[in-house]
Amino acid sequence: AHLLRALDVVVSLGALVFLSPLLALLALLVRLEVGRPILFRQRRVSIDNSEFTILKFRTLAEVDVTESDVDWSARTRAAGPVGRLLRASSLDELPQLWNVLRGDMSLVGPRPERPEFVANLTAQIPFYGQRHVVRPGLTGWAQVRHRYGSTIEDAQEKLQYDLFYIKHVSLPFDFYV
Repeated sequence: AHLLRALDVVVSLGALVFLSPLLALLALLVRLEVGRPILFRQRRVSIDNSEFTILKFRTLAEVDVTESDVDWSARTRAAGPVGRLLRASSLDELPQLWNVLRGDMSLVGPRPERPEFVANLTAQIPFYGQRHVVRPGLTGWAQVRHRYGSTIEDAQEKLQYDLFYIKHVSLPFDFYV
């Protein structure tokens, strides 16, 4: 666990420094397309059911619209070409490197969900809460092995991959993912 955390710190810090010109450019493009704030903030569930604020580049035009206004199975549409590019390339997720550096997340682990979704899925899917025994990740075995999930069945299938990851968590497996 200490080795994985050390890797998270080294990689996220190095990536933030290395990618700082790109991050600055993307921030400028977001600012020009949708204005302020540049970052989207949302509560997510982490290890031991603690909560943290996840960071993403904002891709929606409305400042007061949050993903919590959208059904968990729906994907919101980005505001314009920059937002669509950020979403399609997952570049909107780069600010989460800060979450990794802070210790809210890991590079690899189950993707963090919103508290209301966790409550709903925990009530409907046996063992769903087990995915919170490790830090959530920027990417994970379920994301590599399964498409975007929009149904309870998708969540159940992704949970199987998350539980497999948790059972086999190791430095080599993280590198593989």
